Amino acid sequence: MSTKVNNNHKANIKNTNQGTSGNNVANGKANGNRGKQLNPNRK
Repeated sequence: MSTKVNNNHKANIKNTNQGTSGNNVANGKANGNRGKQLNPNRK
């Protein structure tokens, strides 16, 4: 299996791919735990 070459890592960290069904691996790794930390139900 081949992986996609990341040409612009700095731009990909900020890009959330809104409006598409795809995902951004660099963005997911950069913000992966953020939603859990900001969850108001988390005590």
